[in-house]
Amino acid sequence: MSQTVIESTSLHKSFGKKNVLSGVDLAIPESRVVGLLGVNGSGKSTFIKCLLGLLRATKGSATLFGEDSWDISALTKARIGYVAQELNLFPWMRVDQLVQYTAAFYSEWDHDFVNKLLDEWDVPRKDRVGPLSAGQLHKLGIILALGHRPQLLILDEPVASLDPAARREFLRSLIEFSQEESRTVLFSTHITSDLERVASHVAILKDGRISFFDELDKLKESVKRLRITSADPLPNNFVVSGALRTEVQGCSALAAVPSISSSVVDGLRRDWNADVQIEDLNLEEIFLELHDA
Repeated sequence: MSQTVIESTSLHKSFGKKNVLSGVDLAIPESRVVGLLGVNGSGKSTFIKCLLGLLRATKGSATLFGEDSWDISALTKARIGYVAQELNLFPWMRVDQLVQYTAAFYSEWDHDFVNKLLDEWDVPRKDRVGPLSAGQLHKLGIILALGHRPQLLILDEPVASLDPAARREFLRSLIEFSQEESRTVLFSTHITSDLERVASHVAILKDGRISFFDELDKLKESVKRLRITSADPLPNNFVVSGALRTEVQGCSALAAVPSISSSVVDGLRRDWNADVQIEDLNLEEIFLELHDA
């Protein structure tokens, strides 16, 4: 039975009168790569900071490797890698000095792996950290988080500052990392195409709660679009049973459905003398349909 690495139970976080998290329940076993999706302002960064003990929850609980997030032991901290959305590294240090400084905190630092990533990602060792571009700074932050080969890697918008080539290199390294035994990854992103390449599971944060958590493939198999073409004009109040959304224009209609029912499809064909086509949606389309529902 796999260990639960990340768990939150009825997690709330408020800032004054503003509720950001309103009861987040999530349990992530080891060896999962979970993409955390949500619109801007949905609380993804706040949730991650509560998980890591960087913010104290207003109510509820959060644990990592079974330890309370607000009181994580040094041994457990050494099992975790984290890249924040906004990095605050020592600007006066050279890159190689910062790498050596960070390595000193970890007995399991993989120097060969770090040097390999510095070369592949074209991060200049002798340059000072301060003048690095936003993309170079984020590359460095990711490398520092990976250097001790953590069992849990948490990334908050890790590719926001990376160009397409750098994103491709990062995703390749992330895939390699996640394939190692018992590695768990949680990363928030708004680039759904990247998530589709690497994630095994998807968690959607909406209205301060997790509205969906399951395997990515199950999500993509469940939510479909129905393209309906009737012999006669459809009424403006035409709806498909159980649909997330229905659009009607003349004899045609589009409906996004969270699960395909053969009885519903057969009923549409029979009742409206209609041709009904079932279409796949990409993850971005599915996310938008679920968010707007």
